[in-house]
Amino acid sequence: MLGKFGKKLLTLMTTMAAVLLSSPVVFAAEALPGAGESYVKVIFTVGAMVAAGFAIGLGAIGAGAGIGNAANGACQAVGRNPGVQGKIMTVMLVGMAMAESVCIYALVVALVLLYANPYVKYFLG
Repeated sequence: MLGKFGKKLLTLMTTMAAVLLSSPVVFAAEALPGAGESYVKVIFTVGAMVAAGFAIGLGAIGAGAGIGNAANGACQAVGRNPGVQGKIMTVMLVGMAMAESVCIYALVVALVLLYANPYVKYFLG
């Protein structure tokens, strides 16, 4: 069914998923409870780390797609009309900056989830 490439790709994706899903548990080891405490702190910490990873990952994918789309449009426009290259370049750079700001906002959300989580007081008392 799967060719040689498909099997290698499946192995790579499975390995990456295992690494990405197990690393928050390793980094949350400092939150392990002592005797008689619950695992709410561990679950909350791992959840915050996974959420931060998703936030920055999706933000970076969106910014990359937006920047690529802006560069593609600018290249096509300059190819059709090279005389207005300066105006197209200015508009392209502004568009790329706006797309990059989405990634920066995602980074801020990820850092807030990791270091200044506002929901800690509700879950951990």
